[in-house]
Amino acid sequence: MSNKRILVTGGAGFIGSHLCETLLEQDNEVICLDNFFSGRKENINHLRSNLRFEIIRHDVTEPILLEVDQIYNFACPASPGFYQYNPVKTVKTSILGALNMLGLAKRVKARILQASTSEVYGDPKVHPQKEDYWGHVNCIGVRSCYDEGKRVAETLMYDYRKQNNVDTKIIRIFNTYGDRMLPNDGRVVSNFIVQALQGHDITVYGDGAQTRSFCFVDDLVAGIIKMMNKDDFTGPVNLGNPGEFTILELAEKVIKLTNSNSKIINKPLPQDDPMQRKPDISLAKEKLGWEPKIDLEEGLKRTIKYFKGVIN
Repeated sequence: MSNKRILVTGGAGFIGSHLCETLLEQDNEVICLDNFFSGRKENINHLRSNLRFEIIRHDVTEPILLEVDQIYNFACPASPGFYQYNPVKTVKTSILGALNMLGLAKRVKARILQASTSEVYGDPKVHPQKEDYWGHVNCIGVRSCYDEGKRVAETLMYDYRKQNNVDTKIIRIFNTYGDRMLPNDGRVVSNFIVQALQGHDITVYGDGAQTRSFCFVDDLVAGIIKMMNKDDFTGPVNLGNPGEFTILELAEKVIKLTNSNSKIINKPLPQDDPMQRKPDISLAKEKLGWEPKIDLEEGLKRTIKYFKGVIN
């Protein structure tokens, strides 16, 4: 597991930066590749002094020549505000990025892990979601640039494995939160915490009865690395916390933990917003011996502490 040369695309992003940090702690050489659209230099500044860490400004839609043992392909904006800003670019990042990284993996015989998403399940008709569920996705909706881009990336991983014998792996990431989230990224946890800390109304879309499952980033990164280093298992595998909460419950928890006087207000539900989202992680438990350890309250306390330092 140690002393590998590892490429992390999107390595300056929220999850990518935590992944780079942990891989360095395990004595690997790490190359962080990012175009800094949604990634930030602040996320990786503390790693710059490590002689085993390298940063390359590069867009994965363009090929790159490197010599590496493993590739974690995380390059793609993951929050709606960012991926809907330039939907064509989002699709290109997912598809061309996967093609370029697969080409690299094929040439240097590297193992490649694709960061896919629970969004491949769309607005699911099966609950909780298992890996063998094909999903219920609108291919021409406002979210489809992200959803369908990730679905095609999974197809490419499968076909490169079948046709070219590339060592591929697929994870499907469910809602993740923690420090280094952008205050303006539009995800529900960061939205609620920032609104509560600033004393603004907390915006709940719809009646708040829709459910989500929230995984703290440290737990997720542990699962990601376990998957990369697991032989004879290609996935896809769900990585997320199966604890299920309504959006209204989340808002109330954030208000309580921040001691905020914020009021909850309701706004119309966005197009194609899933009503239920909960991972079945039976496969991750069986194959990886992985499950989350940090509960929502503990994770929220850590995340609130981070945002207090960022926005105050």
